[in-house]
Amino acid sequence: MADVDQHIIDKIEEFELSASLKDDLRLLLDLCHSNLEDVDDEKITRAFKLCYLSHKGEKRASGEPFYLHPVEVAKIIASDLSIDDESVVAALLHDTVEDTPVTIEDIRTLFGETVAHIIDGVTKIEGFFESRDTKQAETFMKMLLSMAEDIRVVLIKFADRLHNMRTIHHLSREKQLKVATETMELYAPLAHRFGLFTIKNELEDICFKVMDPNSYRFIVRKLREKREDREQFIREFMDPIKNELDKQNFKFEIKGRPKHIYSIFRKMQRQQKPFEEIYDLFAIRIILEDPHTKEDCWRVYSIITDWYTPIPQRFRDFISVPKANGYQSLHTTVITQKGRKVEVQIRTRMMDHIAERGLAAHWKYKEGANQGSTTLDKFVNWVRDVLDNPRPDAATEFVKDFQLNLYQDEIYVFTPDGELKTLPKGASCIDFAFEIHSEIGERAMAAKVNGKMVPLRQKLDIGDQVEIITGNKINLNPDWIHDVVTHKARSRIRQYIKKKEREVADEGREIWSKRAKRGKVKISEQEMSRVAHRLDFDTPQDLFYAIGSGAFDVNKLLDAVRQLKSMGRFDPDSDQKEGELTEQELQERFITTARSDAGKRDLLIDGEISNIKYTYANCCNPIPGDEVVGFISRDGDVKIHRSNCKNAHHLIQTDSERIIDVKWARNIDTQFLGAIKVIGEDRVGLVNDLTDVLSKSMKTNMKSINVSSDSGMFEGILTVFVTDLKHLEQIIERLQRVSGVKNVIRYE
Repeated sequence: MADVDQHIIDKIEEFELSASLKDDLRLLLDLCHSNLEDVDDEKITRAFKLCYLSHKGEKRASGEPFYLHPVEVAKIIASDLSIDDESVVAALLHDTVEDTPVTIEDIRTLFGETVAHIIDGVTKIEGFFESRDTKQAETFMKMLLSMAEDIRVVLIKFADRLHNMRTIHHLSREKQLKVATETMELYAPLAHRFGLFTIKNELEDICFKVMDPNSYRFIVRKLREKREDREQFIREFMDPIKNELDKQNFKFEIKGRPKHIYSIFRKMQRQQKPFEEIYDLFAIRIILEDPHTKEDCWRVYSIITDWYTPIPQRFRDFISVPKANGYQSLHTTVITQKGRKVEVQIRTRMMDHIAERGLAAHWKYKEGANQGSTTLDKFVNWVRDVLDNPRPDAATEFVKDFQLNLYQDEIYVFTPDGELKTLPKGASCIDFAFEIHSEIGERAMAAKVNGKMVPLRQKLDIGDQVEIITGNKINLNPDWIHDVVTHKARSRIRQYIKKKEREVADEGREIWSKRAKRGKVKISEQEMSRVAHRLDFDTPQDLFYAIGSGAFDVNKLLDAVRQLKSMGRFDPDSDQKEGELTEQELQERFITTARSDAGKRDLLIDGEISNIKYTYANCCNPIPGDEVVGFISRDGDVKIHRSNCKNAHHLIQTDSERIIDVKWARNIDTQFLGAIKVIGEDRVGLVNDLTDVLSKSMKTNMKSINVSSDSGMFEGILTVFVTDLKHLEQIIERLQRVSGVKNVIRYE
């Protein structure tokens, strides 16, 4: 190994950087010196050279040299996350051990134990798993495990994913959707949980651009149109506040910027309002420079509320009680003299670093700030806690539970001793019991909330004081699975349910064994799998569970086995006759055939092509102009979904090999169903005016209209026949002009 090390060292020392490579290196070093406390130029230069030499000749999907990717990841580590120079070196070399002849021992010899440890962690995350259903989930779990050892591992992984997303447009449409869906469902929520809000926002916006490009472009255009008005309003709003802060000798920075694009879209969807009626499109942030303290934040809050009227329900004190990820800030929403609502955030510079960079900032401050160190410990303990005894057969379940806990709002409750506990909003007394300790949750009998006896299922509110009353033995109830929201509680209850199911299935297997012996029938496990499928059970275990629970008569199983044997469908020594295809092989044949036929013309949607049938998904009703994706069903047909459809996202995650790229034909002589939601002031003749617009002005046929009115307000769902997305948008624009109409949107 020493010879190999010396050979690498010689190559690095002999290698002369070209002018363009010198520029790349100089830019990276400049970023390091601007953002990091200590920088080892020589070490980073050696790593840069090894990065280039190791990946020489390799190309990315964009056609660019591969070495540019690790260099860009290193820049993100240096500038966006500002960790340390060893992380920059590890970022430069994070792909070498997996993709090149360079070994982890070479890295250890050349760059030291710390860099080798980080790269080893990143490499392990990239492990391969044969099962397509669990590969992503297992990789995700590995990332969390690596983080518990050194958080720089997961930070490099985030930087790696961020740069891959920035260059995602070079991939095929199929790969774009798969990567974007995985990023939106796993990486963005995890970045949120770790307080990496800058990265989280960029990941979400890029994913949104891939998954729903039409809506993305619409919001970008609207933000651009309103930019001057927005900047003028911010200046007018802040002028009196700035003058007062200057008078009182505050050192501060004021930022007023729009919320990120995807968050605006989610608000429009959640509130069912058009862009024009989303008023809190931006937040004003006041950042106090050192040596200002949290007490000064309260003084600034007082100044703001002297000028503008606060909305009490929208006040949040995250300084006294930080979020679980360490986020600290005062949030208030005030109303101007003209009745406009404005969100204002007040924080110190250190709080702002943590708010923007979360985990990375905590790591940076850990040496000199007790609070940062404590929060960092909480991060690591939280990761270890959620990974406590995960079952290897439940990786997908783990990720599903885990995701539920990432984006949820938090509540703060107290133990009888006054210790504060943070739980997701919607948590019950059962969640609280498991939060204290798994054993407390398992033996919980009842609960007291604020001194009063309550059911264990009761949901908790902010500030509740909770006491759990336990018994001497396990009291787990399978029905609790519907009353808990934390991963810890769900995981333990699910383990208990699985254990009980195994016991029932074992009883069912024993019942079958005795019945088969009396009936003088012998059958292998492989043959039993085929029988179970014929009887509409996924696995023999499910079949035996049904027998053990009394839901399926064992004699029906005996009859099915005898019938198949008499038909010669399997013999004693073989699960499958020669030439007979298994179900898996048939499915693979369908997919291969559908792909090869459809690929001839990208499955243009204008009729059946190459004997492939397709249908439009009822869950999202795609129309020409929508971004769409196709999924090959188990019988070989293709189902067309909008690319922003939730069901499509699920299918991309679980059955990505079935995804197929589809395109609309240029001229489609077909009518499609579209739905429009109209909200306005209820008045005589409004429905007639709406239908007149459709039939007379737009020459559009209507399939149905559903209307309701309450307290003088009208709400209607119009289902119409349209030719394409442009036609639907024209109808929406025309309906907005009808007198009394306040809001018209495409109805999902």
